[in-house]
Amino acid sequence: MLRSTLLAASRSGAIRRLVESTPLTKPVVKRFIAGDDVDGAVATTGGVLADGRLVTLDHLGEDTRDAAQAGATVNAYLELLGRLRDAGYADRAEVSVKLSAVGQFLPLDGEKIALENARKICSAAESVGTTVTLDMEDHTTTDSTLGILRELRVDFPWVGAVLQAYLKRTEQDCRDLARAGSRVRLCKGAYQEPASVAYQDKSEVDLSYVRCLKVLMKGEGYPMVASHDPRLIAIAADLAAGRAKDSYEFQMLYGIRPDEQKRIAAEGNRMRVYVPYGDEWYGYFMRRLAERPANVAFFLRSLVTKG
Repeated sequence: MLRSTLLAASRSGAIRRLVESTPLTKPVVKRFIAGDDVDGAVATTGGVLADGRLVTLDHLGEDTRDAAQAGATVNAYLELLGRLRDAGYADRAEVSVKLSAVGQFLPLDGEKIALENARKICSAAESVGTTVTLDMEDHTTTDSTLGILRELRVDFPWVGAVLQAYLKRTEQDCRDLARAGSRVRLCKGAYQEPASVAYQDKSEVDLSYVRCLKVLMKGEGYPMVASHDPRLIAIAADLAAGRAKDSYEFQMLYGIRPDEQKRIAAEGNRMRVYVPYGDEWYGYFMRRLAERPANVAFFLRSLVTKG
């Protein structure tokens, strides 16, 4: 019930205005968001890389309303990639891109606009020596996103994809993508989805995650295990037995279980941190609260303390 309420709130304009205008919110948001601008993103990246972890950066923004806004998002990524190059971080930090932020659902030629904008970001990433992963959003975007992925991989075969274990289709999508050169980030999923397309019970989602992991670990691609669940992380490590350490990686979100992130990296594993930044943080922040009750408790304790 709490998760459903928070996910519904993530789409509410009225609640968004209330949360964004509350001064007490910003200090809490800093736990999950690496600042409002590229300076904060680069500084946070340096701190994460310093202890052996890797980074993927997400310029926040999902509600793109016109081509100009999509173009501004592209420019933000181009600036970010240039800054990563200049700081000497590009070999250890990549970028994650939501296609909706670069025009995917604009009313006229949205997919074409998103594809061309994604090409620009991929070209810039290649020129500085890093990679791009396409984020996945709710289930209505899946076919479109995978279609754009196929187009991008013609010229940029290293482009990564995200698959969400709570969708009933994902095990087959894993089979389709578990091939040489393919990079797949497997996460549980953070959107509110109908029972017709997604598993609703946590145990069902966990079982699906393990089935998908088995497919990816047996394949010739590069699995990216995105989970904070100790049990799933242990299962992933067992399934990866026999694989080279550089043929897969673990991923966690910035601000969640940082000590565990460092422990995994210290054991010689590739551990990548998903670092979001930008002033369009509301939807992302609410989904993080919805994912784990501990995040809500942290939020409420912080508000009480600040009050």
